[in-house]
Amino acid sequence: MKKLIALIIVSLLILSACSLEPPAYLKEDKTKKDNKDITIGVSLSTLNNPFFVKMKEGIEKQAKSHGFKVKVVDAQDDSAKQSNDIDDLIQQQVDFLIINPTDSAAISASVQNANNQDIPVITLDRSVDKGKVTQFIASNNIEGGEMAGKLIVDKLGEGTKVGELEGVPGASATRERGQGFHNVADKKLDVVAKQTAKFNRAEGLNVTQNMIQSNPDIKAIFAHNDEMALGAIEATAGKDILVIGFDGNDDAVKSIKNKQLDATIAQQPSLMGESAVKTIAQIKTGKKVDKEVKVPLKIVQQ
Repeated sequence: MKKLIALIIVSLLILSACSLEPPAYLKEDKTKKDNKDITIGVSLSTLNNPFFVKMKEGIEKQAKSHGFKVKVVDAQDDSAKQSNDIDDLIQQQVDFLIINPTDSAAISASVQNANNQDIPVITLDRSVDKGKVTQFIASNNIEGGEMAGKLIVDKLGEGTKVGELEGVPGASATRERGQGFHNVADKKLDVVAKQTAKFNRAEGLNVTQNMIQSNPDIKAIFAHNDEMALGAIEATAGKDILVIGFDGNDDAVKSIKNKQLDATIAQQPSLMGESAVKTIAQIKTGKKVDKEVKVPLKIVQQ
């Protein structure tokens, strides 16, 4: 009887171990597949933001030139939805994943899941805390935050009272842009208020209204993205307050031309998307790729 129980336990362990193995289709050599048979799964944090729409367009444009198929899903700024979306893409047998994380920590398990299934992962704009990433493509967010801080000092002088609109808590872009800004601000500016507005225009408006009501002596606002900055300029209409955003999206550039938004630290989201697909094309041919790619930033101002 004891031998029979032991045999059953061993059998169950063997079956369990086998079930952890990736399906056969995931073990195939992607370098031998035709481009038309390659599918790229794309998970973006939100398509309710022009910045990520540009990123999507860059991915689709470059994928078309290579003959790759693309499946795009919108996380709607919901990390739980993004995790489910990525799991679905894996189940749909995508060959590669391009992920723009909603939350750098929350999405780690999904990246590890892709790793277990031998699916290369490329992240855009925001990093992940855990899991193997083939390549991380982003602007130098720390440098961009420093550029914003220096611009305020150049325009208004040291000691200027400043408000800061932070991005989604937990996102690497939020941490890095804030870090870069404070590298300058903690020495040369007076940050009297900071609060998250979750990269959202409507929240940028509401948070800014509350911020300047509590701190009427604020002379400048740095927003971690343009959507929040565009909300901020609605709240500061008629007031002498400098507003600087981050991204360089079309609405922000138009606002600058109309003498509303003062400046933005401009990224190139379309180029990020194109770069990700070019990397996949390199992997597809067996070439080694850089672990990290930094896309240049520039200041756009009135």
